[in-house]
Amino acid sequence: MFHVFRIACLALCLLSKSSIAQTLGVLTVEKIMRDPKKWIGTSPTEIAWSEDSKTIYFNWNPNKNAGDSLYGYDLSSKKINKIAPAERRTLPAKSNVFDKQKAQRLYEKNGDIFLISTADFKVRQLTNTVERESNPVFSGDNEKVIFTQGMNLFSITLESGLLSQLTDFKTGTKKADPNPDGQEKFLKDDQLAMFEVLKERKAKKDAGKKITDAERASYPKEIYIGEKSLTNQEISPDGRYITYRLTQTNKAAKSTIVPNYVTESGFTEDISARTKVGAPTSDSEFWVYNVKRDTTLRVSVKDIPGITDKPDYVKDYPKLDSAWKNKQRDVIINGPFWSENGENAVVIVRSTDAKDRWIMAFNPETLTLKLLDRQRDEAWIGGPGIGGYPMSSGEIGFIDENTIYFQSEETGYSHLYSLDVTSGKKTALTSGKFEVQHVNLSKDKKTFYLITNEVHPGEQHFYSMPVAGGQRVRITHQTGAHEVTLSPDETKLAIRYSQSNVPWELFVMENPAVSHAKTAKPEQITQSVTQEFLSYPWRKAKVVTIKATDGQDIYARVYEPRKSNGKAVIFVHGAGYLQNAHKWWSQYFREYMFNNMLVDQGYTVLDLDYRASSGYGRDWRTGIYRFMGGKDLTDNVDGAKWLIKNYGINPKKIGIYGGSYGGFITLMGLFTAPDVFAAGAALRPVTDWAAYNHPYTANILNEPQSDSLAYRKSSPIYYAAGLKNNLLICHGMVDVNVHYQDVVRLSQRLIELGKNNWELASYPMEDHAFVEASSWTDEYKRIWKLFEEKL
Repeated sequence: MFHVFRIACLALCLLSKSSIAQTLGVLTVEKIMRDPKKWIGTSPTEIAWSEDSKTIYFNWNPNKNAGDSLYGYDLSSKKINKIAPAERRTLPAKSNVFDKQKAQRLYEKNGDIFLISTADFKVRQLTNTVERESNPVFSGDNEKVIFTQGMNLFSITLESGLLSQLTDFKTGTKKADPNPDGQEKFLKDDQLAMFEVLKERKAKKDAGKKITDAERASYPKEIYIGEKSLTNQEISPDGRYITYRLTQTNKAAKSTIVPNYVTESGFTEDISARTKVGAPTSDSEFWVYNVKRDTTLRVSVKDIPGITDKPDYVKDYPKLDSAWKNKQRDVIINGPFWSENGENAVVIVRSTDAKDRWIMAFNPETLTLKLLDRQRDEAWIGGPGIGGYPMSSGEIGFIDENTIYFQSEETGYSHLYSLDVTSGKKTALTSGKFEVQHVNLSKDKKTFYLITNEVHPGEQHFYSMPVAGGQRVRITHQTGAHEVTLSPDETKLAIRYSQSNVPWELFVMENPAVSHAKTAKPEQITQSVTQEFLSYPWRKAKVVTIKATDGQDIYARVYEPRKSNGKAVIFVHGAGYLQNAHKWWSQYFREYMFNNMLVDQGYTVLDLDYRASSGYGRDWRTGIYRFMGGKDLTDNVDGAKWLIKNYGINPKKIGIYGGSYGGFITLMGLFTAPDVFAAGAALRPVTDWAAYNHPYTANILNEPQSDSLAYRKSSPIYYAAGLKNNLLICHGMVDVNVHYQDVVRLSQRLIELGKNNWELASYPMEDHAFVEASSWTDEYKRIWKLFEEKL
């Protein structure tokens, strides 16, 4: 039945152009900024397989309801059915926690722990409590299930069902005798010496306590953690060691407040938000509880190679440089990650200044760390499979008892490596000027499944590769991007696929790495987009390269009108580290549709992956280090010059717009390159990087109190005097990411400078990502008006 529906949809797509035009007609802001689920459709998300590999589950909303629902595609009947709530509640949750034989899988659902057999798919519920249980794992002998409840670790013996508490963490400090050698002790000893009855009663009480203590000897040691927070409680496969992290929050770190004006109560309500970059950070400690010895000891990091290395940027500050004197940098230890037999463990150690990542062998008995691999970056550690923050472990796991795999940007691109933890031998499993963007190790640990962009930076394809490296076999072939979920038996692939002008749809395909079928082709399961959306011929923008001033190639998408009006608009994507000049459906789909609307009116539109965009390796990723608004802006300026040269664009008729980081670049463009851009719309922009969050900003600009030069160079508010042309600013007033305070401060600066060619549109009920169609419509009507009037 579903195939009949699909064929009907395809037939409708072949209607005459005149009939199509009657459906959507001329694009307008009002049309394209409507609620997308009601007129575009909703792509499938959250893809998961049934345990028997016969059904694909996914969230979907083909009926334009208020929210998505769970659907299932049955591979045998090839039908899609909506999953009833009662059935949905019984479905196992996702996890990748198997016993050694891959015979059983653990998962947590609704705060309880479940066990499912991979042979007959029978489910056994292990806990049913009000408190939440989480992070279940098998013990090294597969006889117990270990999990976290509250602050503590517990185990359940699978055969008997015995529940045992493994740790007894307590907040605060253990109460001690406040005056052990003073007045109270004197009085107590005097009383016992004077009264025989008291002496006899105390002896009986002490004898009883001795018996009770002996009976409780198997109970875990009380471990007091003071006022610190406890995370990452893990037990070794042999049960001998429990590792955990203690974090001391710095109470001097001041949080910001975001006022919320439009509320149900009628009163202004404050939203407690994040701290600002440079605020005092938390201290992290890594501890080991040796169960056999009944001791707790902190792991020392002072001997980590390079722990006192001074970052290069401090050379710009003589006082800071001379005062360094072998300062030990703060680090966070992630892990440990254990081999199956429990004989080897590794940890990921990352410096909080983001300039170092150490992979180290960890011995919990001796509390020693041995260097296996160090990646140092004077900008900051990051990239696919590596992560950009101190709490990131990145991609890591054991191939066999002695060999780990991980990703590194050692060559300038994120690639996959293996390393023998006993010999220290490291092997590059992939190489080249491309990125490995996702890694999955097969259950038998003989095959890696990879997603890379080696065909083109704007494409993502799925490959299989022997675990020892060697030739990669490309499995997907259609132009675009592929997100792949392997079935539990690894014989089939559920693929979310899209093209630049076609939203994500769900496909299923045999896994040729297992079936060895040479003719395996993806079969489409869902048809999500509406006929109204399909009625417009959405453009596939041309992906081009533009030569930057410093000789680098900038990848970009150009939208070409049939008849140019001599005007151009540059769209600047947000997030900084994000890719948009690609060949799949953009998360900026509203901007994509707006760009189509601009082109319909004769504008040429350019969308660049400027410096710091993702997908192009380490040097591109870190091209903005200590100067945001430097090469990222000149890349956009070079794009404007390219438009003038190649498309005959009038140099005085170029506009620019973007949100978040794109709003920041728009401000920097109008303030520091005022002769390039005649008009710009800065949406929810950062105006002063010293006001943004710590994890993101400190990576790129260090901290404002230690690298003030970087912040001064990078913050638009210092360049506001350079505004010559027309500026529109739009910002949500309850934005907890880039605070509304940013544009309030900039507004005051523009007022004091006497600027009168700018305006601010405020949205009282919007956060950083707008939700309401009315807000989107108002915002883009203003952008459209700006370009029409000022270009």
